[in-house]
Amino acid sequence: MERSLAHIALFAALISVLGFLPRIDMVAGVPITFQSFGVMLAGAVLGARKGALAVLVFIGLLALGLPLLSGGANLWSVLYTPRIGYVLGFPVAAYVTGWLTQRLTALPLTFAAGVAAVGGGMIVLYTIGIPVAAYMNDLTLAETAAGAVAFLPGDMIKAIATGLVTGQLARMRPGVVQSRA
Repeated sequence: MERSLAHIALFAALISVLGFLPRIDMVAGVPITFQSFGVMLAGAVLGARKGALAVLVFIGLLALGLPLLSGGANLWSVLYTPRIGYVLGFPVAAYVTGWLTQRLTALPLTFAAGVAAVGGGMIVLYTIGIPVAAYMNDLTLAETAAGAVAFLPGDMIKAIATGLVTGQLARMRPGVVQSRA
């Protein structure tokens, strides 16, 4: 139990720290950040429930007003912006990434975690974030989805990195990857 709490806190901290890395601002008001990598990694390493809990702890810190989102934003400063759909999609993305990593046991862990990151960290996150961004920007879903194409290369790199880091963690510290425990 204590170890699980420590892992959840560690990943909440990792996602927070990733918010301090430089972001790339996009035209539609949703920046490219490294925090989605932390979300994918939380799910792939901790598993569905613990990964989602780590992200919920992070969102709780944002709700307290801590400026942990990229650019120094907190939950309240992005509440009525196109970014909110992605932020609120983070726990679902971590859960699905972990759930898929846990179920893709026929695949090597590195590949399974990468595929799971595409499913959870990209498809699920876009499915939640794009409609909200479309609404907030008063655009159609098609227009917003077309704008989201710019995110695909970076998010694919994050998904591949999630697979590689998860696989390497499992090799270096057997038992630390809880999605396959």
